[in-house]
Amino acid sequence: MANHSNGNSNHTAPSLKIPPIKFTKLFINGNFVDSISGKTFGTIDPRTGEVITKVSLGDAEDIDLAVKAARHAFDHGPWPRMSGSERGRIMNKFADLIEENAEELAALDAVNGGKLFTLCKVIDIPTALKTLRYNAGAADKIHGTVLKLSKGLHGYTLREPIGVVGSIIPWNFPTIMFFMKTAPALAAGCTIVLKPAEQTPLSALYCAHLAKLAGVPDGVLNVVNGYGQTAGAAISSHMDIDKVTFTGSTEVGRKIMTAAAASNLKPVSLELGGKSPLLIFDDADIDQAADIAFRGMFFNKGEVCVASSRVYVQEGIYEKVEKKLVEKAKATVVGDPFDPKVHQGPQINKAQFERILSYIEHGKREGATLLTGGKRVGEKGYYIEPTIFADVKDDMIIVKEEIFGPVMSLMKFKTMEEAIKRANNTTYGLAAGIVTKNLNVANTVSRSIRAGIIWINCYTAFDVDCPYGGYKMSGFGRDYGLDALNQYLQVKSVVTPIIDSPWH
Repeated sequence: MANHSNGNSNHTAPSLKIPPIKFTKLFINGNFVDSISGKTFGTIDPRTGEVITKVSLGDAEDIDLAVKAARHAFDHGPWPRMSGSERGRIMNKFADLIEENAEELAALDAVNGGKLFTLCKVIDIPTALKTLRYNAGAADKIHGTVLKLSKGLHGYTLREPIGVVGSIIPWNFPTIMFFMKTAPALAAGCTIVLKPAEQTPLSALYCAHLAKLAGVPDGVLNVVNGYGQTAGAAISSHMDIDKVTFTGSTEVGRKIMTAAAASNLKPVSLELGGKSPLLIFDDADIDQAADIAFRGMFFNKGEVCVASSRVYVQEGIYEKVEKKLVEKAKATVVGDPFDPKVHQGPQINKAQFERILSYIEHGKREGATLLTGGKRVGEKGYYIEPTIFADVKDDMIIVKEEIFGPVMSLMKFKTMEEAIKRANNTTYGLAAGIVTKNLNVANTVSRSIRAGIIWINCYTAFDVDCPYGGYKMSGFGRDYGLDALNQYLQVKSVVTPIIDSPWH
């Protein structure tokens, strides 16, 4: 395979395969409707930079309409009052419909998000399905506890749905994120107003259509396309939304938290940015270590919140790992995400494309050595070569700030203690990886790194039963597992005197 810097042999031209676009309006109270303003905006194909279709542009007025529908459905509708098993039955029917339409959903995320069509089919849609079915199975297992109180009192707790949930999701895994936020909320008995990322609204609208077909009552799940500064801000500050959940940048997370506090003090859960370290120790298998490091960083073109963008390699095997990583980068085929031979598609949009290239220029200016990559690929669309920097210092911008693109910083360390200290030298704390055959090293390092999930001899190994979320400026709250479900439930205590007690 020729070096991809020539922009030819490893870049495939777009096939311009676009699935039929069936749903482009807002989904409010069980119906697809135009925005109140009648405005639309173009959603872009990152392979070309051209508009795929126009979708309705929701703003604060449309959010208010959706919240009214969700509020009515929560206060007066059947969803929170159904038995958990009945909610679970409808959610499983929803999952069946997602499975039946997996090909179309995968195509929508590929064309709208620049994601590999094949991986959407084998990773994204199956993960979404598992999330929905896991929570469907948990819906009838929500219960409180009996309390043995002092002073002749009997008590018990109820776990009740928190109410109307505002969900704001990102563009890097549109279908996975849709269900990561909606599935536990639905299982809990909540109603939802969801704003998909403005870059990737198409699969969320399709899922809303399937929810209606599955029997989710009107008003329970509402989807409003729009921009963060209008529709997203309206969700964050709305007095009739009881909780906000958000995945995205730390900068936006701050704004959401401020707006939530300034309005009705609604609770928020935030899964924010990351600058995750991967520590490779010198007893590691070289091929396995290089494979973990490469996939940890370059999966989904580096648009992953947990991407292993800081790779620390113990000096005894550093040169060998570096060589393997450069070989892998040079063998990467960048091109149309519908082409099964392609390994890496385009970045999400022009703004992100330019942001990544500016970080690459920062790296060069600060004195890091560009081992491979660093340029755009082709002349159309938002394609960037897999990029690896060496001779990187911990105080460089490319090490400190989240790039959210295919840029790896490769660094050398001597001792375990040094590696731990440098791994923790970040404002973020989302994830970390360790590659070693030494159990003592694995145990010590995993307990020493301040991050929400630690992978040992693997990376991005998610499971719907394994909670994950951030420490520090990577946010708080957890997605996946029963920890996620509990975020959509309130605990109510009920206390009564026992007969013949002093309280009677």
